[in-house]
Amino acid sequence: MVGAVPPYDCAMSNERTISSVAVIGCGTMGAGIAAASAAAGCRVLMLDLSVDAVERGMAQVDPDHLHLVDTGTIESDLAKIADYDWVCEAIVEDLDVKRDLFNRIEAVRSAGSVVSSNTSGIPLRSIVEGMPQRLRSDIAITHFFNPVKVMRLFELVPGEDTTDDVVAAFASFGANELSKGVVHAKDTVNFIGNRIGCYFMLAGLHRAKPYLANGMSQETVDAVLGQLVGLPPTGLYGLIDLIGLDVMDLVGKNLAQNLPDGDAGHAFTSFPAVEQRMLERGQLGRKARDKGGFGRVVRGDDGSKTRETFDLQKELWRAPSAPDLQNVPTAMGEVVFDDSAHGNLAWELFGGTLLYAAGLVPEIADDIANVDNAIRWGFNWKLGPFEMLDHLGPARVIERIQREGGPVPSMLQTLGDEGGDTFYRESSSGREMLMPDGSVAPVPAVDQ
Repeated sequence: MVGAVPPYDCAMSNERTISSVAVIGCGTMGAGIAAASAAAGCRVLMLDLSVDAVERGMAQVDPDHLHLVDTGTIESDLAKIADYDWVCEAIVEDLDVKRDLFNRIEAVRSAGSVVSSNTSGIPLRSIVEGMPQRLRSDIAITHFFNPVKVMRLFELVPGEDTTDDVVAAFASFGANELSKGVVHAKDTVNFIGNRIGCYFMLAGLHRAKPYLANGMSQETVDAVLGQLVGLPPTGLYGLIDLIGLDVMDLVGKNLAQNLPDGDAGHAFTSFPAVEQRMLERGQLGRKARDKGGFGRVVRGDDGSKTRETFDLQKELWRAPSAPDLQNVPTAMGEVVFDDSAHGNLAWELFGGTLLYAAGLVPEIADDIANVDNAIRWGFNWKLGPFEMLDHLGPARVIERIQREGGPVPSMLQTLGDEGGDTFYRESSSGREMLMPDGSVAPVPAVDQ
């Protein structure tokens, strides 16, 4: 596998080091970051609005590491952050609330400390607009995936004024102390992982509709969009059930507001009518328990458990059906080129996501390796988008796009212009990758 290309040498500066972490906001993400930092042997401070909120967050910390954790409330104990190297904000996704907190943080933090936000959707430039230069120099977005303990992806997003030694400190700590896969992203909406992964889900809800109307079951849709294309077996509907329709609704609203003009994702930022009705009655997914989502588990009085599927055509619960994969190619990815309804579904939903990703470099990242790592580590794809395009054969993909009269995405166009066969290639000096300007650069290996 390929590795991320760090634009900064994590060992180049001794000016910034992280051995202690103050986390402000003890919800699921903040508590997860605090627990991971304590597990790495760091002194940790956990602050929230109330003692109860802090205590709930403390439940995520392993008992063996509780001696490393100090606690308090934001109102009474914010000054304690002066004793910590990294101040991590993980509060509610509200721009005004975040800006108010960062003004207060800046007034009490120590010189040389580094600061970050764990926001998943608010641009860093909006958070720091008009803020003091010291804060703008010392801040980045450090976006973890939930649950922090399990998920490897750590997206690191600097601002226009963030200094190299700050980015180096975060990258080194994330990789070496937290054992995360550090991906360098740009300050664009949803960064890398959620920009592409949420496009797959939101576009999928719309693009699957004609196939359901023509008799394909939801179980078959999930099977086609699962291991057959190198994705987890949850497929489309199972993945959204895991995340929650409420979360996807918020993602869609954020995308609608912040996607660049002309972005293909604008067509899919709101739910189809059936999914909107599910959202309104609280049918959100696994978190909704008995209400379920696209599926649910019904518990009988005798303790038995029965799985059910919510039929999107009839809007009724029914027994699950086995997926129909008769005569579908089983080699990974080959269903994309199959002349069948299954193949067309795979091309439109999965292939469409690959093409979307191929048009986002260098907008969301400087290189394709960061994109591939983000999707593998964040969404558990076997291959990242550009690795999968290489696996399928870029020439075959381009030929189909041209045959259908569609636009060739920028990186596929660059590959064609450069005359190469694949995005990644081996040379005498090691593994290399195609860059957005048509040049070739080395890909440093990382532990997988």
